[in-house]
Amino acid sequence: MLKIGNVEFCDRPVFLAPMEDVTDPSFRYMCKKFGADLMFTEFISSDGLIRDARKSVQKLNIYDYERPVGIQIYGHIPEAMEKAALLVNEAQPDLLDINYGCPVKKIASRGAGSGMMRDLPLMKDITERVVKNSKFPVTAKTRLGWDQDSLNVEEVAFLLQDCGIQALTIHGRTRSQMYKGQADWTLIGKVKNNPDIKIPIIGNGDVTNGRIAAENFDKYGVDAIMVGRAAVGKPWIFKEIKHFLTTGSEMPQPTVSERVEFAREHLIKSVEYKENQRGIYEMRRHFALYFKCIPDFRETRLKLLTAQTVEEIQSILNYIEDRFGNVGPNDFMPDNNN
Repeated sequence: MLKIGNVEFCDRPVFLAPMEDVTDPSFRYMCKKFGADLMFTEFISSDGLIRDARKSVQKLNIYDYERPVGIQIYGHIPEAMEKAALLVNEAQPDLLDINYGCPVKKIASRGAGSGMMRDLPLMKDITERVVKNSKFPVTAKTRLGWDQDSLNVEEVAFLLQDCGIQALTIHGRTRSQMYKGQADWTLIGKVKNNPDIKIPIIGNGDVTNGRIAAENFDKYGVDAIMVGRAAVGKPWIFKEIKHFLTTGSEMPQPTVSERVEFAREHLIKSVEYKENQRGIYEMRRHFALYFKCIPDFRETRLKLLTAQTVEEIQSILNYIEDRFGNVGPNDFMPDNNN
């Protein structure tokens, strides 16, 4: 059984990855509903926290029903990361995660996120400070390296373990790959199976269904699997993966009527947690994918993405259920996200 600090998990757990502008409370609510074993907030700027920036501080909001839940922070200034860890303590998460994996240029180019993989002394300094000041288990998320010529994740894993990190998530791509190409789990497995690595290793990258999750557990021996983009517009992927891990068979995909029900619930939570209009706008990325499987859906999708009120969206959802409710699973287009 996997244990991180005092947090215990079931055998072969499946986690929700932290994703900016995605893993807000409404999306986490849906993923928890479908069985995510651990979830993370959107990543939070340490600079934003210590400046008391409204958007950053709001991301600290977590709820008891989400537990266990982790808060992820990022930054490249040791003193700021140290102070941010102290502020995270006040939010009382189950874990504090350090982002050493974000590939976005504006973050990585200034040395934060995956940019830290090019400055291991700074990574060591920051990690030691965060571990020292956190009341909660500290974990980290990283990539294979900056590019194919600098695959240093093994060295990074030992460094972080020595600094007191209690679990490490590895995304199977380099920073230069961004999210392109296929995730390579070979190095993830190599880190996990090194006898000198004592901390749990969590694999991340291109897990889009239960069969892939099972294969990665079996082949690479990871302690847990983390799902990111494949959960967007498909929060039931956690139930789907767990079904396969338990039974060895594929779970039937939700019907259109079920997807409408999920979309309604997600919408209600989104406008509940945020100002009404912002909640609507931020649902649009999810709407486009909830119904991606339906053929000949372009016109209706455009209406969903331009609707301005909850009432208008509810009316469109009613239409989707009436118009496409007879579309069977065999008629669905592929809806896995890579």
